[in-house]
Amino acid sequence: MMHNEKYQLNDGSSLPKIGLGTVNIQGAIGVNNMLTAVEENGYRLIDTSTNYNNEGAVGEVIRRSSVPREELIISSKLPGAAHDYDKAIGMIQESLYRIGIDYFDKYLIHWPLPKQDKYVQAWQALIDAQKFGLIKTIGVSNFLAEHLERIIDETGVTPATNQIERHPYFNNKALVETNKKYGIVTEAWSPFGREINDVLENETIKEIAEKYGKSPAQVIIRWNLQNDVLIIPKSSSAERQKENLEVYDFELTDEDLSAIDALDKGEPGRVEDQHPNEYEEYV
Repeated sequence: MMHNEKYQLNDGSSLPKIGLGTVNIQGAIGVNNMLTAVEENGYRLIDTSTNYNNEGAVGEVIRRSSVPREELIISSKLPGAAHDYDKAIGMIQESLYRIGIDYFDKYLIHWPLPKQDKYVQAWQALIDAQKFGLIKTIGVSNFLAEHLERIIDETGVTPATNQIERHPYFNNKALVETNKKYGIVTEAWSPFGREINDVLENETIKEIAEKYGKSPAQVIIRWNLQNDVLIIPKSSSAERQKENLEVYDFELTDEDLSAIDALDKGEPGRVEDQHPNEYEEYV
C-alpha cells in the first residue's frame, strides 16, 4: 500500500507526495488501470484535466471504487478556452457534473496564456469557486514567477500548488525555488520526460539506480521527493504503479542529487517546447 507521507499546503490542507497522472488514460481500459491504482496500489490523488478527455472515466472509477469519496483526492484543470470569469465558473461546474462529484479536492489553471491576458480573472474564478464550496484547494499549473507575482498582488490569494514541467533534462530549479519562496508546493508533470527523450536510459541515472538496486524511475521520483516536489507519474501498468510508490526505503546522497541536477539542458530540455509565455492552449 502507498506510503502515507504528505505535503502540508499553505491553505492548511495536505496532499500525498505521489499522485497518479492520467493523461492518455481513457475509456474502459483507463477505468480498469485507474481502479487498479486506487484499489490495489493505494493511490489516493488522481490528477486529471478537462483537456485529457477522461473526466468521465475518473467518475466511473470513483463510483466503482470501494475507497470512500472523502479519502480520494480528485484534481482537475481549467482549460484555456475558459479563462473568462463566467466561463471559468461554468466550466468548473460542468467538470463536476461530468465526473459526478460535488466538489474538487484540488483544481488548477492549466496554463497562464499571457497573450490572452485573462489568467487573473481565471484565478479570481477559482478563488470564488472555492468560496462557493466547489473546490477545496486551488492552485495553478505552468505559471512562471511573473504570473505568480501578478495573481498574488492583484487578488491577495497565493496558490497552494504550481504544477510544472520537471524532469532531469529540464529541472526547472529556479521556478521550484520561486514556488518555495511563496510557500507554494511544486508538483512535477512528465517526471520521466515522456517518450520524447531518453531520460530513463540515461547512464548517470542508471548507475545511481544500480547502486541502490532500484529502477531509473524510482531514482527520479526520489530526486523529486528530496527536493520537496510532489510527483505525478503516469502509469497504466499495475507493476509500474506499484514500483513508483516503493521509494521510501532508500535515500539519494547530495552527490547523487547534484549529478542528476547536472543533467539539466535548460530550455532545449523541454519535452514539447511548451514555454508558458508562448504556449497557446485553447481547447
